[in-house]
Amino acid sequence: MYNGANLDGDPRLEKEENGKDFFEPTHDYHHGKVTFDDYLAAARRQRQWEDSGHGAGDAPPTPDSASQNEKTTKDAIVSEAALTAEEKERINARRALRSASWAAVFYLITTDILGPFNAPYAISQVGYVPGVILYTVMGAAACYTGLLLWWLFLKLDSDVFPIKTYSDISERIFGRVSRHVVSILQSIQLIINVGTLCLSNGQSLSQITKAHLCFAVCIVIWAGVGMVIGQIRTLKSYGWLANSAVWVNLLIIFVSMGFVAHSPPNYASAKTAYGISIGPIERVAFTHETLSNKVNGIMNMVFAYGGAMIFPEMLAEMRRPWDFWKGMCSAQLLIYVAYMMYGLFVYSFQGQFTLPLAYQGVSKYAWQTVGNVMALITGIIAAGLYGNIGIKVAYYSIVEDMFNGPSLMSKKGQFIWTAMVLLYWALAFIVGAAIPQVQTISGLVAAVCIMQFTYTFPPLLIFGYYVLLDGRTPEGKINWKKAIWTGGWKMRLFKIFNFFLFLASLTMAALGMYGSGIAIQETFKTGAATSFGCTSPV
Repeated sequence: MYNGANLDGDPRLEKEENGKDFFEPTHDYHHGKVTFDDYLAAARRQRQWEDSGHGAGDAPPTPDSASQNEKTTKDAIVSEAALTAEEKERINARRALRSASWAAVFYLITTDILGPFNAPYAISQVGYVPGVILYTVMGAAACYTGLLLWWLFLKLDSDVFPIKTYSDISERIFGRVSRHVVSILQSIQLIINVGTLCLSNGQSLSQITKAHLCFAVCIVIWAGVGMVIGQIRTLKSYGWLANSAVWVNLLIIFVSMGFVAHSPPNYASAKTAYGISIGPIERVAFTHETLSNKVNGIMNMVFAYGGAMIFPEMLAEMRRPWDFWKGMCSAQLLIYVAYMMYGLFVYSFQGQFTLPLAYQGVSKYAWQTVGNVMALITGIIAAGLYGNIGIKVAYYSIVEDMFNGPSLMSKKGQFIWTAMVLLYWALAFIVGAAIPQVQTISGLVAAVCIMQFTYTFPPLLIFGYYVLLDGRTPEGKINWKKAIWTGGWKMRLFKIFNFFLFLASLTMAALGMYGSGIAIQETFKTGAATSFGCTSPV
């Protein structure tokens, strides 16, 4: 168990010999004057409280009921005496949300993916060798950046100053403008993810009905289902759904691998999707695809590690945030193994005819239907999770912050939540119906959003955190030389490494936007229209 009093070995986070905190709170609760040091002090005390055996959702004990040790710990928490009744109510509502375990986080993260079913397509665009290398490198990098987000949450979150979304971390380090940028990108990614999952479920339903049902209707059905399951407000309540989705996804993997091994590719769907005719199956170590197709394939790989966008939201609902690393690392390992195994296996049997949703790439209708029916279940659960987080981001930003409305867990909040769910899923239908193909939009959203949340923002945020911690002058300005060179050589290399990782990720994102844009252009040229009509794209 970590030492909450000295979270990263920095002596400035210890108490001075006379017992006074180095970071002494200087906040004015009622006038919004909260300093970076206030966040650090409150978070350190919050971690001390949790380290004493309490959960993040526990309220501090009253002096009468507390033991002597508990009283000492309670004294280390930022006093709530200065808070108004409304502010105390918000804190209690936030505590009520903090109930998820690290096991629940594991299931949520493994649900928070499109599924490994686009992995064969991604490998088909680059070949065996780049596919294995890139999935491995990006998986390791995603695990590393996930740990960075977890660390920043522990350093900056408390009941008094809670971190509710990714944008909260950004604002505390880079200011209000960065909060808006992150919120906008997060909202875009979430709504497109929900729309994409509605589209993929629509494609599955279209194959099941042999295209006898209008394709736009196939999509709107799943938007309606989402409006129902979207009424679940807490992530803990999603635990059993996420649990079942993980096992069903694994079942799809193994069942469809058996189908693929005993069935020729779905040449008709490949013709519809890519415009390629029946021919010999080609499997290569390095492909000769265009740069845009290769980049689009790589961006589909990035989609595998897109869960980082909602890591702070998951942490915000954990009873013991310290345990997050267990669920996150376990989930990333499972995701990596599933994607690699499934991607290599299906590509080996289907080559260039591999479809973006691989289980739809078998030629026998009965086998297609088995994969499609199971995928409908996991798809709507994943879409429900995305919708849950997306609506929360909007609720916190608009209802609570902008209009000072009721807390999410209040009775009034429940009515507002219901209305927002209906509106959100209606918008998701419009997005899903406007998407020409799953693989093109997956690549674009990966380049514009996922690359930033998973690979670009975390190293930039940790770099900014240590710049603020080490480089501030008494006048409140930043001394960059001091900011970079404070600490031993390991700390200096750590800061420099994260800065260059940020630049490299940003460059890759720009290349991904180019490749995905060209791929979408080519998709329209091959005749793939939007899905507002009744013609199915599969």
